[in-house]
Amino acid sequence: MAQISLDRLTGLIAFARAGSLGNYTAAARTLGVSPSAVSKSVQRLEQQLGLRLFNRTTRSLTLTSEGRDLHERALRLLREADAIEQAAVAARSEPTGALRIAAPLPIGVHILGPALPRLRERFPKLTIDLRLGDRLIDLIEEGIDVAIRVGDLADSRLISRQLAPHRICAFASPNYLARRGTPAHPDELINHDCVNFRFQSSGLAFRWPFLVDDRLLEIVPDAAIITDLSDAVAAVIASGGGIGISPTYVAAPYVRRNELIPVLRNFAVPRTSITAVWPESRRANPNVKAFIAFLSEIFPPQPPWDEFLTKDNTSVAN
Repeated sequence: MAQISLDRLTGLIAFARAGSLGNYTAAARTLGVSPSAVSKSVQRLEQQLGLRLFNRTTRSLTLTSEGRDLHERALRLLREADAIEQAAVAARSEPTGALRIAAPLPIGVHILGPALPRLRERFPKLTIDLRLGDRLIDLIEEGIDVAIRVGDLADSRLISRQLAPHRICAFASPNYLARRGTPAHPDELINHDCVNFRFQSSGLAFRWPFLVDDRLLEIVPDAAIITDLSDAVAAVIASGGGIGISPTYVAAPYVRRNELIPVLRNFAVPRTSITAVWPESRRANPNVKAFIAFLSEIFPPQPPWDEFLTKDNTSVAN
């Protein structure tokens, strides 16, 4: 039986990733190599097979008809290789080697990042690859062990566990409120400077949700400043830039320093959950099991970053 060469196997892996993600840069990120290395591997594979697998533009790749036929077979090869790796990992009793985690940037910065040194102290043979962004990734195709997501996202291929409520609220600095007054109703936001968030993945501005007379009201304010980073929203409003919506885990340090005050708190809408998801194939993986157990410590039933929403504080504006 003819044996597949290592060079061709590398090309198949690069082709499978690039076909799923639509560009060499994203494929390279998941494989831990350079985009040029992925491109060259795919080109060599095309030469070896005598087929053109991609239609190429300056920004993206699309599979040719021949490429579509081969792509699913290449993905099956990757899944089998992953199953072999997971079987080997499950045979170990202690967490060792790489743990690949994906999470939204603000959760990674404010909750996961500060906690990861404790996880490494507990399991020194563990190495952590933390990938942050708001793109909804395919865990199985990109080789991610655990993802943290906002919302209850159903996927029959994934196991999920709710970690904590995901709460948001409107905030402003004490100086801004002293100058411009505190709105008592969402309708009054029209008289204020607003700072809004734009999703990097879609380019859409965030719709501010409020519960008014048991009815959900969503508005997109005429923003004086708009940014695609939650931390930038918090920094702008803490500096007196206006009123903005922020997750509580981003705003909490500012609230503790009295740099931000919740506003329109009585109209806040109960939001979704912060959820951990991982592939069924990782069920017995000791790295994943250790990390899921660790998540229950850093996401307690009553998260400390939500305390100011229920605490009676005379400095808090309703």
